[in-house]
Amino acid sequence: MNKPLSTAELNEIVTGLKKLSRNLWWSWNQEAQDFFHELSPRGWQNMFHNAVAVLHEVSDQELRARLQDTAFAGRTRNVLQEFNAYLNEQKTWAHTHAPQLQKNPVAYFSAEFGWHESLPISAGGLGILAGDHCKSASDLGLGFVGVGLFYREGYFQQAIDSNNWQTEYYNPVDPHNVPIEPLLDADGDRLVCQVEIGMNAVAFQVWRVNVGRISVYLLDTNLPENEQHFRDLTTRVYGGDSTTRIMQEMLLGIGGVRLLRRLGLEPSTFHMNEGHAAFLTLELIREKIAAGKKAAEAYAETKQECLFTTHTPVEAGHDRFTPELLNYAFQRFLPQLTIPFEDVLNLGRVHPGDSHEPFCMTVLALKFSRAANAVSELHGQVSRHMWQALYPGKTVDQVPIGHITNGIHLLGWMKGSVRQFWRKKLTESDATQETQFFRDKFGSDWSSAINHADFWQKMTDPQFVSDEELWALRYQLRRELIEFARRRLLLQSQRVTQGDFIRFDHLLNPDALTIGFARRFATYKRAPLIFQQFDNIVKLVRDKQRPVQFIFAGKAHPRDDDGKRFIQQIIHLSKHSELAGHLVFLENYDIHVARQMVSGCDIWLNNPRRPLEASGTSGMKASCHGCMDFSILDGWWREGYNGENGFAIGPDAHPDNVEEQDRVDSANLYRTLTEQVVPMFYNRDANGIPREWIKRMRHAMSTLVSQFTTDRMVKEYAHKYYLLK
Repeated sequence: MNKPLSTAELNEIVTGLKKLSRNLWWSWNQEAQDFFHELSPRGWQNMFHNAVAVLHEVSDQELRARLQDTAFAGRTRNVLQEFNAYLNEQKTWAHTHAPQLQKNPVAYFSAEFGWHESLPISAGGLGILAGDHCKSASDLGLGFVGVGLFYREGYFQQAIDSNNWQTEYYNPVDPHNVPIEPLLDADGDRLVCQVEIGMNAVAFQVWRVNVGRISVYLLDTNLPENEQHFRDLTTRVYGGDSTTRIMQEMLLGIGGVRLLRRLGLEPSTFHMNEGHAAFLTLELIREKIAAGKKAAEAYAETKQECLFTTHTPVEAGHDRFTPELLNYAFQRFLPQLTIPFEDVLNLGRVHPGDSHEPFCMTVLALKFSRAANAVSELHGQVSRHMWQALYPGKTVDQVPIGHITNGIHLLGWMKGSVRQFWRKKLTESDATQETQFFRDKFGSDWSSAINHADFWQKMTDPQFVSDEELWALRYQLRRELIEFARRRLLLQSQRVTQGDFIRFDHLLNPDALTIGFARRFATYKRAPLIFQQFDNIVKLVRDKQRPVQFIFAGKAHPRDDDGKRFIQQIIHLSKHSELAGHLVFLENYDIHVARQMVSGCDIWLNNPRRPLEASGTSGMKASCHGCMDFSILDGWWREGYNGENGFAIGPDAHPDNVEEQDRVDSANLYRTLTEQVVPMFYNRDANGIPREWIKRMRHAMSTLVSQFTTDRMVKEYAHKYYLLK
């Protein structure tokens, strides 16, 4: 007979679970997610897999009763022990390689962070990259703190109306029901700081997001002492007009530095993730001038403290403000800066003294950074060309903008069933010589093995994992995606009848080559490009022997009508053309939908207009699931592709003419699809196994997965930038 837990033991576990729920570590730990799912399966599914919301759903009485099940209590204790061991681990990578950052951490500023679907305060790739950067900084034990904004309505939710047109609505993000917590002062009161915006001193409170071992602080102006338009500054991600934007960026940059000072932090590096945070340089200059230093000295010292990462290869994507708007927004701050207004304007101009040139945040960031980097090799070339005028006398190659190619947080993006597959492979009792190698090297910490290049290089070895095992996994993942898509499509249907349940259960084919396209619907990403060959695509999807099907998802910016027309076109084709049943569009794209798609699709399609894809990371998330990339040689794929680990659309070049580029890329896309992708997928042996396809899939895993992670990326930032001045 099992002994029931004492009140003290129950209290300890319940306290531990509350702490765990408010730390996003659970978002990349399978056992923690399994616990919250088991606690309330429907709550976990319906509340965006939100650990805090699940604990609120389950009463204290129910939780304590469930914990009297000794097996359940044992699993719970194991999760809490793993969580506490992670938090208290001393022998991290940074302990050996970057110990000086513990005292003087990196301060990472970003206008958006995308960690998990339960906290929807990110608009897209920039925020996802920032969220993954934080997770890997935590895993590595880096001295690191994040600064961002808390958007109480987050990014918009997408719905499609009867005309197949995207509409937007917003759901309030309840800070008490998501994995964040208020930042308190020494007296236990809300910590409140101020930043001067316009003629007002705007107060802001702070929410802390615990991301494993690190903290990210989100600034929030929704306080009763502020005027309503200042309270609304932090309502929505990139909401409002230029006036709202400049004020949000003052709050982020100036307010963020003031918060760190209030917390007693002295960062060694202020890392600006895109130009939105560049006003932090003015606050650093103000501090130094207030301490008695001359402007030139303050400029030089500030430059040594800052690092800038640019993500935008398009001129229109860089924030620019008129002198009038800048003067209005900085009315109370400028006297503290004690620098003539014209001199401030010139800090944000490529050509100082040109009264017709607006103030550019990227220019400000570049001028006051000891180092700057793009996010892929090709993007580095584009950025050096774009900003050459800022460095007179230098050739394009001499422009001081380097590159660090983006990555993903592997465990955060790996689907649960795939985590379980690899964990079983590494921990099963009948260990082969190959799996014993990892046990000897990593012990029971399979998550370290999964980030190691040695593990993924083993993918080429059939003794480690057989073709049959990989093909069974691919079928499982495709089935999971199709059933997920069927549920979503049924929910999207505006009028559901009894017959619809049967009809939706037959939508899409679990045996068909499944091609996915999901991302922000910016026009340069050319979502409908594949359908320029419409009649030929219809023949492909209707081929009963070698069928092809497409799953699309994505959001267009609320003010991007051209992007919305792309969505409308694809949805119309999915409903009212010969592609119906073979093409679907999933509404309300978010991190959860992305995870389902990159795992379940066989091919990840990416066809941006080169060279406008700075890096891209969605394709990086595909490889660990056995989904292969099929992409223009732009961004990261230009570095990752080696001819045998996926499929390229066209050569490593592009026509200068946009219309010609679209025509050539469309032809190359269809040619590669029909001559390489489809035949290889359907070339099966007597047991129905596509050996050549799996060989290429293995090669993709072995060459891409460990190379394109934020584990590698953050280490590279540390060695190239954080630790060097």
